[in-house]
Amino acid sequence: MNFKTLVIAIVAATTLHLSAVGFAHAGKPVNVNAASAVELADSLDGIGEAKAKAIVAHRQQRGAFKSADQLTEVKGIGLKTVEKNASFIKLGAAAGK
Repeated sequence: MNFKTLVIAIVAATTLHLSAVGFAHAGKPVNVNAASAVELADSLDGIGEAKAKAIVAHRQQRGAFKSADQLTEVKGIGLKTVEKNASFIKLGAAAGK
């Protein structure tokens, strides 16, 4: 095996491994009624900084989320994103309460 083939094989294997283990940051339970935008973005798959800030703004304007499905009221968040993160979305008390 020449050097070029070896490098290609390593890159391919690394890419497959990262995809298999979920390179995304999902996998941490998070209270959507108390978490900061940074915590939301770090915990939920498909939720980046902009959507996380939108979740916090929605919560501040309309109050605590009563169900995970209410997250679909936030612009840019669809039912598939909510379903993908369902086991990590927690609905505890709002921050400071």
